[in-house]
Amino acid sequence: MSDASAFPRTAPRTAIVLFNLGGPDRPEAIRPFLKNLFTDPAILRVPFFIRPFLARWIARARLAPARANYALLGGKSPLLELTEGQAAALQGQFPDPARVFIAMRYWHPFSAETARLVAAWKPDRVLLLPLYPQFSTTTTASSLAAWREAAAREGLAAPVTTLCCWPDDPGYIAATAALVRKTLAEARARLAPATPLRLLFSAHGLPAVIIAGGDPYQAEVEATASAVVASLGESDLDWRVCYQSRATPQKWLEPSTEAEIARAGRDGVALVVAPIAFVSDHSETLVELDIDYAEVAKNHHVPGYFRVPAQNDDPGFIAALAGLARRALARGPGLCSHQGGRVCARAHRGCPFGDRS
Repeated sequence: MSDASAFPRTAPRTAIVLFNLGGPDRPEAIRPFLKNLFTDPAILRVPFFIRPFLARWIARARLAPARANYALLGGKSPLLELTEGQAAALQGQFPDPARVFIAMRYWHPFSAETARLVAAWKPDRVLLLPLYPQFSTTTTASSLAAWREAAAREGLAAPVTTLCCWPDDPGYIAATAALVRKTLAEARARLAPATPLRLLFSAHGLPAVIIAGGDPYQAEVEATASAVVASLGESDLDWRVCYQSRATPQKWLEPSTEAEIARAGRDGVALVVAPIAFVSDHSETLVELDIDYAEVAKNHHVPGYFRVPAQNDDPGFIAALAGLARRALARGPGLCSHQGGRVCARAHRGCPFGDRS
């Protein structure tokens, strides 16, 4: 089925809902944002009667460093404005009567607010499009659960198509590879010719126990990285996947980005760091990667440190996102991946397709 069939001559009113995590929009919002994050049962997987107390403890422990990070960004996260830019660019890819909405998980606009707007707009169909390329029970599943609850409260009964993941969608991979290729070229131009270069794909980490429980996130992150490297076409490229942003005392996915930076110092290789599970800039790219890890690289005598931009409203990425949306809509109501059916191995019990193929 062609992309064009997603919008026939007499097109239905189509609401496209973009999902992202959200971020505090002012210093006073940092504490409640953290509380919302750590009280999510998808994030803090402890008995429900313990979660509120543990969430408050973690939020208190994270408050000071979070305030320091957001102070470097003017006291707030840029994520909403950047997602609004993506929504506006995506809107430009679709004819009337389609409209793009934004629903954030842990700060405004929450799903409850957006579902109210979508219901008032009275769409004929709805596309749920998470801005998480790789599916995780901690991100996509949590956002979709919040949306379903909000949509039910609003009586929003239009047919729904849900795009669960797109880790190695060709358009997304090509757009990402273009950004990586440009940064690799810039790094090579600035480094001494004999300096070796390593590409690090840095993804947000997760507690290892969540992956052990069947969450497909790590496998999908690795699939994305492998597809980008294949698209680059450099057979001798030195590259690795690593994980950042550890937030709790548990064992998290390894290797950590910080450990890989230290390894690069020991190996005497320069680094190009690509944020691989983020499609918008926020504190974990603008502070953690650009400031904190750049300082780690300096302390470990890494001969060069370069960061690949996040996709944000990059035209190639927006075109890829539009292609994903059109193909999902053409498939009709129900659950789909970028390939149509299940992309996760059967061992990943957290896959939203469950036992379906």
